[in-house]
Parts: sequence; C-alpha cells; structure tokens
Amino acid sequence: MVVDRLTDGTRIAQLLASELTGHEAAFATLSVVDADTDVEPTDDGALAYAVAAADADERVAEVYVQPDRARVEFLAHPDVTAEAASDEGLRVRPKAVRPPRTLVFVEDGAQVKWILPAFRALVEALDTDATGDEPDYRDETA
Repeated sequence: MVVDRLTDGTRIAQLLASELTGHEAAFATLSVVDADTDVEPTDDGALAYAVAAADADERVAEVYVQPDRARVEFLAHPDVTAEAASDEGLRVRPKAVRPPRTLVFVEDGAQVKWILPAFRALVEALDTDATGDEPDYRDETA
C-alpha cells in the first residue's frame, strides 16, 4: 500500500501537462504553451505554463506552482469548469477579476486525474463556441 502522497507543486503541474498533451484525443485541441522549464514554486504561485486552444492560439488556462500544490486558473468558461471541478471534489473558488476566472487547486498527484473532467468540459464549451452547436460526445460503447 502506498502511503506517500505527491505534494510537490512542480511535479503535479508536470503530470497535468503530460495528461493534456499525450493521453486523450479529447485534448487534441489544447496545447501547452509558454512553459517555464526552470520554474521555481512560490507561495503565491509561479506561472509554469499556459494552456491554449490550438485552433485560436488563445490562452484558456494557466497553471501555477506553489511549494505544495498546483493551481489552475481557467480563463475561458469559468462557470463550466468550476462546476466540473467541484463535482470531482476539488477545491474551487472564483477569482474576482475582469473577465472572471475560476481557480482550481490540485493538491496531490492523484488529483491530476480529478481535474481532467474540467478540461473536458472546457473543450466541449470551446467546441460549442466554435460551431454554435452542442457537441455530440455520446459514449460509443453504450
């Protein structure tokens, strides 16, 4: 049984980048950009990288590292991503700026999988923006 938890903010952010860039076709429209490979965590959070919508080259999220966690700031569709992250049990809070953002805290390595539904919801919302139609993401195995 594993008793150690991965609580290094930099490593958590690296795991998230790996998930976004290589494991799901659903994330093909996203790309990790402006990565700082030498980022040092700070108490307030240091920008590790941004996530952009590949077709628009527009930042849709930013990932910050703190000594004991990573923080994702969703720039696009903060309401949709907040709901999805909250449903997974992650700590979520709004950021009162213009335009508004949603902050999601990823406090250990296992929670990287928990934030993926928020990114899936973001992709669906971006697809809806682009087409004006609701995307059809029905389960093919059903």
